[in-house]
Amino acid sequence: MPIRYHAASFSGDSMEFLLYLLLGAAAGVLAGLFGVGGGIIIVPVLVFSFTAQGFDQAILTHLAVGTSLATIIFTSINSVLEHQRKGAVLWPVFTWMAVGILLGAALGSLTAAAIQGPLLQKIIGVFAIVIAIQMGLGLKPKASRAVPGKPGLTVAGAVIGWASAIFGIGGGSLTVPFLTWRSVPMQQAVATSSACGLPIAVASALSFMVLGWNEAHLPQWSLGFVYLPALAGIAITSMFFARLGARLAHRLPAAVLKRLFALLLLCVGVSFLI
Repeated sequence: MPIRYHAASFSGDSMEFLLYLLLGAAAGVLAGLFGVGGGIIIVPVLVFSFTAQGFDQAILTHLAVGTSLATIIFTSINSVLEHQRKGAVLWPVFTWMAVGILLGAALGSLTAAAIQGPLLQKIIGVFAIVIAIQMGLGLKPKASRAVPGKPGLTVAGAVIGWASAIFGIGGGSLTVPFLTWRSVPMQQAVATSSACGLPIAVASALSFMVLGWNEAHLPQWSLGFVYLPALAGIAITSMFFARLGARLAHRLPAAVLKRLFALLLLCVGVSFLI
């Protein structure tokens, strides 16, 4: 099945593409500042944007989630390369988690596709509120156990991949707490989490493409449940601005910024629920 497109409509939507460029910049900065995946920002904004553009309510949430996951492929590559230069990625941990992630992400995509759009929005809204509370109150698990063996890492990866595919995120808000709970130092936990984001994004995005391939209500320029104009615009700017966000994180008051970001997420979550 060919990609749905119409050259005239695409060339005429410069303002729409500008929105996606700005969204990618914002998601990149926030990801660098707060250490969360850009998906937690990208999905809600895409839902609002797709609603304003009149996309079909039955598929726009799935389209937002699938597109968000596809953008994470590009940001993850950039992030992994940066962490690898510092030698912070625990590759043995990543390898066995990735085995579970690939399976979990595929199952998560199937789960999300089976959920109706409005209900999926509410689930994402609850997740945004949970992350807002965690960030606002600074809740972090204490290191209390050792890194599990290969079966344990695989099971953990499957759970994280499953949840990440449903929420349209790279899994950082789940992987980092798990690894720190398992006594992995924070720097290595963040670096390994960034590496885990790549198989999550690849497996989930491909699954969303396949699951939405024959969907009749997709807008033009869609590849399954991935909207290509949004993917291109967000990918172009998010990789660059993630580095900018990381630099700003060392200059701005982190505690105040996290609380403000938590308030933003809380508002997004509540708006999804109502």
